[in-house]
Amino acid sequence: MTEIIACAFLSVGFLLTAIAVVGVLRFPDFFTRLHASSKIDSLGVALTLVGLAVYGGLSLTSVKIIFIAVFLMLTNPISTHLLAKAAYHAGIHLARKKGR
Repeated sequence: MTEIIACAFLSVGFLLTAIAVVGVLRFPDFFTRLHASSKIDSLGVALTLVGLAVYGGLSLTSVKIIFIAVFLMLTNPISTHLLAKAAYHAGIHLARKKGR
């Protein structure tokens, strides 16, 4: 049963990470790419790490993995906000719509 739960977490985490990669490749400008990479990728990596912790069972290694996941969930939005703010102050503009 534990392996099924771990496989579910890993599958959803990998799927969300793949969606984030597609978003980074397809979106037109820096800010929308940053949004795709921060929101979905944070959750994808966290779910992947939780899946690894579940698969490893209750041990010191899984506790460390959970701490890493929590650290990523706390720091990734902050770093993304700072990157977006720096890009805004540097003068990076949004992509223009086609036809304008």
